[in-house]
Amino acid sequence: MPRFDTKRETIAGYAALAPVIPVVTVDDADQAVALARALVAAGLPVVEITLRTSSALRCIEAVARDVPDAIVAAGTVIRPKQIEQATDAGAKLLVTPGTSPKMAEALAEASLPAMPACATVSEALFLLELGFDLLKFFPAGASGSTAWLKSVSAPIPEVRFCPTGGLDLKSAPDYLACPNVACVGGSWMVPKDAVSAGDWGRVETLAREAAQLGR
Repeated sequence: MPRFDTKRETIAGYAALAPVIPVVTVDDADQAVALARALVAAGLPVVEITLRTSSALRCIEAVARDVPDAIVAAGTVIRPKQIEQATDAGAKLLVTPGTSPKMAEALAEASLPAMPACATVSEALFLLELGFDLLKFFPAGASGSTAWLKSVSAPIPEVRFCPTGGLDLKSAPDYLACPNVACVGGSWMVPKDAVSAGDWGRVETLAREAAQLGR
């Protein structure tokens, strides 16, 4: 696993490992481990496991323990107490779907690097003032997509984004072509039917396609 000196360097380094961060919602630890192994084997080492199920923290813990080459991100972090829970479970990165002032301050003080989300220029500037210069842009598809990203590249050139929400294999290259996009997030390489069936070969094939985007 790569090592970096600061939280800012760490998040930038993680974003540079692959063009896509898979966003995974799973409620079975064994399933999460098998899924993470398929994604890592395909070249997508950063795996975001969302805190949308009652078993999400157990899934994060299992992947962190059993898939050492995976960099597990805890996604959908919306409450300060979840920072400690995700850290204790073994997450290496925190990701939010939106960021309240209280949450932003908690993330700034956290030991783990974080990628807080924004959907407006004002939100991006607020987070930049707290030291965050790599932000999740969510929901990208509903919040202006690539047009928004291109519009903000001149006034806030120091901020880079990971657009997530509504992306697929077809649209992702357009986002990755934006100069202020570090990587993108999506779930198209982990379709629900493939995950439910344990079809890890299909997941790996889709993930390999995603890993080659922008190259």
